[in-house]
Amino acid sequence: MSAQDANTKVIEQFRAGGEVEGMHRDRLLLLTTTGRRSGAPRTTPMMRLHVRGTSYVVASANGAADDPAWLRDLEADPHAHVEEDEREYDATARVLRGSARSAAWSAIVEQAPFFAEHQDRVDREIPVVELINRSGV
Repeated sequence: MSAQDANTKVIEQFRAGGEVEGMHRDRLLLLTTTGRRSGAPRTTPMMRLHVRGTSYVVASANGAADDPAWLRDLEADPHAHVEEDEREYDATARVLRGSARSAAWSAIVEQAPFFAEHQDRVDREIPVVELINRSGV
């Protein structure tokens, strides 16, 4: 099964409200971005991280050498739609830099140590993205 087929299956299971095969539903979110070239909506399942009331996603791409496409989409247009288990909202994405990224990264690695392993495998600094709820909900 291709990665795209696997993502499609996860999205369908998540939206159906039941179990998501091989994943913890409560740690999952769906992030819908606008394709930077196509202009079409693109939905990507990923791990959600909450640190001191702030929502983050990590652009590790499982430790791939390149940033994931969804990150490049957000850099072109930071508006996104977020679906979590108990809510959904429109968000503005902010790629963290410098000390803000370092502080968030430390807290994230405490929650999910495997991200440190991803960082060890690549030359790039893995981006951390803050999702700012624009809906106020």
